[in-house]
Amino acid sequence: MKNNLKMTALYLIMLTTLSPPTIEAEQICKDSIIPTAPDASFTIHNDGTATDNTTGLMWMRCSIGQKWDGKTCSGSAVSFSWTQALKTASEYEYAGYVDWRLPNKNELESIVEGRCFSPAVNPKVFPATPPDYFWSSSPYAAALQGAWSVDFVYGNLNASVKSGSIPIRLVREEE
Repeated sequence: MKNNLKMTALYLIMLTTLSPPTIEAEQICKDSIIPTAPDASFTIHNDGTATDNTTGLMWMRCSIGQKWDGKTCSGSAVSFSWTQALKTASEYEYAGYVDWRLPNKNELESIVEGRCFSPAVNPKVFPATPPDYFWSSSPYAAALQGAWSVDFVYGNLNASVKSGSIPIRLVREEE
């Protein structure tokens, strides 16, 4: 039984580590559904950051690798293994702050816009977000080689293999 659980967990990790297909279509949102991450929930700052007024967390509006140009994010997100992601986050300096970190799975899931997909995020707050998995700092307890990620194609929480290569968005505690 225990081995079956481990095999199932490993299979799920391997399955969810495969990158979702690249979707070239624009974001699709159902206007009849109440937004889960509405514009009014965030305070937008001119420095490429936004504060979630509910959680008090400050987010980088761009994925690591992208550049904030004053209106949107340009360039491509860089992908990291989970270990590289944790290290990069701990050493990152942006908008005058040095205390950036990788969000835990609950924090990362809190910015999912449940009425939209491809990407499942508010594009006014987080422009040019690639529809991809993003690392959280939360390890996956069922398998040592796994960590939690959020799929920003559909907004699902997933277990991914730590050696996989996926993008990151950083967060910090608002002061």
